[in-house]
Amino acid sequence: MRNTNLYAPVEEAKQAALEVLLHNSRGPYQSLPRTAAWGYPEPYTRDLMISALGMLASGNEQLVSAVRRVLETLAANQTAHGHMPSLVHDPTDLGASDTTPLFLMALAFFRRVTGEKHFLEQAARKALTWMEYQSASDEVIVPQLPTTDWRDEQWVLGYGLFVNAALLICLRLFGQHERAQRLHDRMNRRANREAHPPYHSHEGLTLAGKPYYALWTYKIYCSDRFDPLGNSLAVLSGLAARSRAVRLIRWVERECEALRQQGELALELPPALVPYIRPADADWMPRYEQFGRPGEYHNGGIWPFICGFYVAAALAAGLPRVAQKALVALTDAVRAARDRSLAFGFNEWLRAQDGRPRGQDWQTWSAAMYLYAAACVEQGRALFFDALRDQPPQQ
Repeated sequence: MRNTNLYAPVEEAKQAALEVLLHNSRGPYQSLPRTAAWGYPEPYTRDLMISALGMLASGNEQLVSAVRRVLETLAANQTAHGHMPSLVHDPTDLGASDTTPLFLMALAFFRRVTGEKHFLEQAARKALTWMEYQSASDEVIVPQLPTTDWRDEQWVLGYGLFVNAALLICLRLFGQHERAQRLHDRMNRRANREAHPPYHSHEGLTLAGKPYYALWTYKIYCSDRFDPLGNSLAVLSGLAARSRAVRLIRWVERECEALRQQGELALELPPALVPYIRPADADWMPRYEQFGRPGEYHNGGIWPFICGFYVAAALAAGLPRVAQKALVALTDAVRAARDRSLAFGFNEWLRAQDGRPRGQDWQTWSAAMYLYAAACVEQGRALFFDALRDQPPQQ
C-alpha cells in the first residue's frame, strides 16, 4: 500500500483491531477466546476458526498461542467420527455443517505459520474422513440442512456454495488433489433448472448468464441470489477460473453501485446477500420478519468479516485497486459502534441501507478479518490462499 494518505487510518485501525483481539483472547470458558468482548463470551467454533486467519497474519505470539489453544481444545472435543462441535469447549453442541471444514482450514494455516507440519495429525485425519462421509451421493460434494452453516437464521439447503468452497480449500491444503478435482468439476457444472432434467444429470453451482455461483442448489431447485462469502471463497480456492474471477468481482462492484443509487446500500462494501429476500418472495420465511428484514442480518446486512474475504478475493482476481478501495471503506465501517465511547466498534454487522451498527461491538472475527484484509493489501496478495491457484497477472 503506497498511498501514505491512506496508510495512516489503516494503521490506526490495525492497532485498534489488535487491541480487540488481545482483549478477547481469553474468556470465561476454559480461558478460550471470546466471540465478542461483551455480547458473546462463548467460544464459537466457526467464528474463531475464521478469526484464525487474522490472528495468524498478525504475527502476535499471544494470538498465535490462542489459536493453538482453540485447535487443541477442538481436537480434544472432536466426536469419535471426526465432527467438530459448534462451541469449542462443549462436545455435546453438534450439528453444524461448516465447523469441521473450517477447523481443517485453520489447522492447515496454523501449520504453515508455525512450521509444525504434523500438528494434530490424528484430528486432521478424522476430520477429513468425516467430510468424506458427509457426501450423501458419495461424490465428494456435501449437502446441508437449513441454518446449519454461519447463517443460523437463513435457509440454505442442499449443496451450499460456502460449505463446499471451504471443503475444496481443505482438500487442496491437505493434498487430496483427486477429491479436490472431482469437487471442483462438480461445482463448475450448471445448476439444473429444467422440470425434467436428463437422467443422472448431476447438478452443479454455476448459473447461466451470471459470473457468480449459486447460493445453493439441489436437483431442479436452486437459489441464484449472490453470496459474497461463498463466492469470495470460490475465487480464493481456485474454483473460479481467473477470467471468471475478474468478471465476478467487477459484477459485484456494478451491482453494489446500482444498490447505492437505489438507496438500498449506504457503504461501498458488498452486503451479505444480493438481492435481499422480501416478504413477497417465494424464499421468504415468516421468521425473517424478526431476524432478517431486507438489508439486515443474513438478509443483506454488511458483515466486516465477509468484507475481509472480499478484499482478498479482489487481490486473487488481480484487481488490487478494487481491494484497496474496499479496505478504505472497511476502515470507515469498523469505526461504527453501538457504544459511542468506542473509537472503533468492530461491530458484528451493519444495516445495509444506512450503515448503522446493529450487532455486537468488538466482535472477534470483525477485528481479525480486518487485520487479515490489511495484511493482504499491504503484501499485494491473498495471504495463505495464494498457493491454491495460479497467480493472476498484476493489474
